Amino acid sequence: MTVYDPAITRKVADHVLPHSSPAHRVHPRRVRPYDRPRHGAARARHPYRHLCGPDRVHASRDRRHPRWPRPAHASQGGNGDQAITLDGSRAFPESVAADRHFVYASSIGDGTVYRGRPGATTLEPFLPAGQDGRTQAAGIKITGNRLLVAGAFSGRFFVYSTSGRLVAAYTVPETGEQTLVNDAAVAPNGDVYITDSLRAVVYRIPAAEVDGPATGAHRTLRVAYHLPDYVAGQSNGNGITTAPDGTSLIIGYWYSGALYRLDLTTGGVRMIDAPPLPSADGIVRQGNTLYVARSVNNEVTELRLSAGSTRAVVVSERTFPGADTTTGVAVSGGRLLVTNSQMDTYLYGEPLTSPAFTIESLPLR
Repeated sequence: MTVYDPAITRKVADHVLPHSSPAHRVHPRRVRPYDRPRHGAARARHPYRHLCGPDRVHASRDRRHPRWPRPAHASQGGNGDQAITLDGSRAFPESVAADRHFVYASSIGDGTVYRGRPGATTLEPFLPAGQDGRTQAAGIKITGNRLLVAGAFSGRFFVYSTSGRLVAAYTVPETGEQTLVNDAAVAPNGDVYITDSLRAVVYRIPAAEVDGPATGAHRTLRVAYHLPDYVAGQSNGNGITTAPDGTSLIIGYWYSGALYRLDLTTGGVRMIDAPPLPSADGIVRQGNTLYVARSVNNEVTELRLSAGSTRAVVVSERTFPGADTTTGVAVSGGRLLVTNSQMDTYLYGEPLTSPAFTIESLPLR
């Protein structure tokens, strides 16, 4: 998930975005992939401009570093694309996850978790908005019979059974700092690692707690690692996944587009030798291939990792008609699932670009 102006962040965290605001009027415009912000007032309203600049947002497309070859293709979508609709008026799907049984999506708008069978065209509410104090939902992951839900600006994190019972609810430590509990990854031993983008830390939940009985316990998240290159008010560590070797994590920074490798044994963090991916958000890995959702660019970047995950090369950049702030990505049954979060509407009260909230299903190739 992305971070905007701190004042807007506070408004969202306090839930003062009015339900009757212009956000709920349908506007005919569509987000055009790769469009630059226009000059004048429209340019100033671009939601990410003050974080990384209008040119830096598109650096990986328009000014690719000469060391890095252009990807094999930059696809605009095509045959086989399908839309999955979320049955909710404030869905704003921030993240998506899937296993062989279900596809899940999280709502940053009200905390609802949606669910449907693979191949279904509609996801229905599974965990209702506000239940267990879950007023926002960002990154979502599945591990075994557990469903992990990050609580975004609320500073919460939830572990559920896949039957919907609350295993435990977690809260960030009381430090007085802003918080954005953003995304999670599961290590081979079952431990869960969670990014907090505004604190530049990684929390850890032991596997024993994740797999424990569904008692609805309330606990405090524990900091396991601190991340480098922290910039206050920016989205620092954002998307997170395990590396192929299982002994390290790969973490993307939204504001800089850098990828980092965190060694779980030593705690050492090193930047991966890769082209910048500004607005890098959700990340999913298949083998030595990374898929990175890039929210401002409205695309998914595919990268190939080297042995040891010290280097990554761009293979392709994919978008599709109507892509709308693509914050989350997952793989399901040979398809790539990408969220159209409409995050501009949620954070800024802009008109909806579509009356329906959707996840795009694309052939994986």
